[in-house]
Amino acid sequence: MTETLRIAIAQINLHLGAIDKNVAAIRAARAEGARLGADLVVTPELSISGYPPEDLVLKPAFVAACEAAAEALAADTADGGPGVIVGLPWREGAKLYNAAFLLEGGKIAARRAKVELPNYGVFDEKRVFDAGPAPGPINFRGFRLGLLICEDWWLPAVSETLAETGAEILLSINGSPFEDGKQARRITLAVERVVETGLPYVFAAMVCGQDEIVFDGASFILNADRTLAVQMPHFAEAVTLTEWTRTETGLRCAPQALSPEPEPLALIYQAMMWGLRDYVNKNGFPGVVLGLSGGIDSAISAAVAADALGPERVRAVMLPSPYTSADSLEDAATCARMLGIPYESIPISGPMEAFAAALAPAFAGRAADITEENIQSRARGLILMAISNKFGPMVLTTGNKSEMSVGYATLYGDMCGGYSVLKDIYKMTVFALSRWRNAHHPAGALTQAGPAMPERIITKPPSAELRPNQTDQDSLPPYEVLDAILALLIEGEKSPDEIVAAGFDRPTVLRVQKLLDRAEYKRRQAPPGVKITSRAFGRDRRYPLTNGFTALLK
Repeated sequence: MTETLRIAIAQINLHLGAIDKNVAAIRAARAEGARLGADLVVTPELSISGYPPEDLVLKPAFVAACEAAAEALAADTADGGPGVIVGLPWREGAKLYNAAFLLEGGKIAARRAKVELPNYGVFDEKRVFDAGPAPGPINFRGFRLGLLICEDWWLPAVSETLAETGAEILLSINGSPFEDGKQARRITLAVERVVETGLPYVFAAMVCGQDEIVFDGASFILNADRTLAVQMPHFAEAVTLTEWTRTETGLRCAPQALSPEPEPLALIYQAMMWGLRDYVNKNGFPGVVLGLSGGIDSAISAAVAADALGPERVRAVMLPSPYTSADSLEDAATCARMLGIPYESIPISGPMEAFAAALAPAFAGRAADITEENIQSRARGLILMAISNKFGPMVLTTGNKSEMSVGYATLYGDMCGGYSVLKDIYKMTVFALSRWRNAHHPAGALTQAGPAMPERIITKPPSAELRPNQTDQDSLPPYEVLDAILALLIEGEKSPDEIVAAGFDRPTVLRVQKLLDRAEYKRRQAPPGVKITSRAFGRDRRYPLTNGFTALLK
C-alpha cells in the first residue's frame, strides 16, 4: 500500500455559467498540479458550473452541459497524471444534486452528493437541490478519502459518518463567502470536526466575486493534532501542493510556511476590490463612471475602482451645484489626480434652473424643501446614466450602509447605478478604510503606490451639500452612535428595549428603528453591492415592504 499522497489544492477564480472558462481553469490547475508532482488536484464546490448557480440549475440544458464537461475532464485523466475532484450539478433520475466527482483513470471514478443544504443568509440551496444520501469514503490510490461539500462540514453528522465508515481524511470542497471575521469561525469549526473524528481536515476554497458575494480563498489544512499545517493566501489564485504521509496514528500533512493573515481592514478592502473587478469584467463593462463629490464616500469608492480596474477604466465626474463648496471642488480634483483617474466637471445649475421653471406652476405657493434637494441628486443621476449610455461604463453608486439603513439616499438620484462597493460598509468603517488606504497600497492594486485622497476629505464633516451649510448630522445622530445602534438592530436583531439597556438613548433608538423600517422600499430598489457583514441588505436580510409590525416601537 502507498504510504505517501500528494494533494494539490486549486484555489481558482470561477465564472458562473461560463462552463468552458471554468473547464479551462480546471485544466490549467491540473497541469500545474502535474508539474508539482501531485497525485490529486482538488477544485472548489461546483467548480464546473460556478457558485452559487441559483435557478440556473433548473435548466436541463445547463445541467447536461456541466455533466458533459465532467466527462471531457474525466477523459483527460487517461494520461496517467493527477486525478481531479470537481464540483457540478448532477441529475440522477428525479433528483438534482450539488455533487463532487472524482475523475481518475479516464473516467468518473466516484460521485458524492451534498447532504446538508444551507438555507439561510445568502444560501437557498433547498430550493434547487435535493439532499444526497449519507456518504462513505472514496478509495483513491490506496487512500480512503472522506469527501464533503461545504455545508457538510459545518454540521457534525457527515464528518462523523465518514469517520465511522473508514475515512482517513476529511476533504472538503467549498463555496464559502467572505464575511468580516469569518476565517476564525472556519478554523474554529474545523477544529471541532477534527476533535470529533480524530481525522485531519482540508478546506479547499474558491476565490472570486459573484454578484454581491465574494469568495476569499484562504484554503487551509489542520492535522489530526489540530495544528495548522497549511494556510493559503486570502484573495489570491494559487495551486498549492501538500504532502501527506501515512503514520501509525493516521495521515499527516507535512507543515509548510503559512500565508500571513491580513489585518481586517485589508481583507475588507480586498473584498471590495474583488467584488467590483469580477462584476465589471465578467459582465463585460469597459469600466465605471462615478460622481466624485469631494466627500469621503465617493473618494473611497473611486479608490477601490482605480485599484481594482486600473485608473484608465475609471471616469470621475464632479457635478457641482450652487451649494458645492470650494473645498469640495478642490478635494475632488486632488483626489482624481492622486488616483490618476480621468476627471471632468459638469455643473448642474442649468438642469436645476430648468426643473425649477418647469415645476413652478405646479409648485406655486409652496416653499422649497427636500423636493428641491432631491431634484439635485436626480439631476446628477441622470447625467451619470447618460454618460453610461453614451460610452458604456457602468455607474458606480457610492452610498454606504449607514445611509441605506435609514433612507438617507435619493431614489433615482444618488442610488442610481449598477453596483456599490459601500453597500454593506457602515460610515465609521468608511472612515477607517479611508485612513487605511491612505497608509497602505493594497495587494494587487493597479494604481501607483501612494495615498488615495487628501486628508481633508477624511477630516471634514460629511455633507450632501444640497443646501447652504448642510451636514449629515443635521438629519442623523452622530455616526458613531448611529452605526452602533444599526449594528444591534441589523446584525444583532436586538429589540429597542435591549438596545436602550445597552446604554443608548430611547428616543434615538426608536427613531433609528423607524427610519430603518421605513426605508425598506428604497433598499429593494438599490443596486447590488459587496457583502461584508453577516447581514447584508438583499439576500441576507429579506424584510417585507409593507410591514405593520410596530409592537416594539414604544
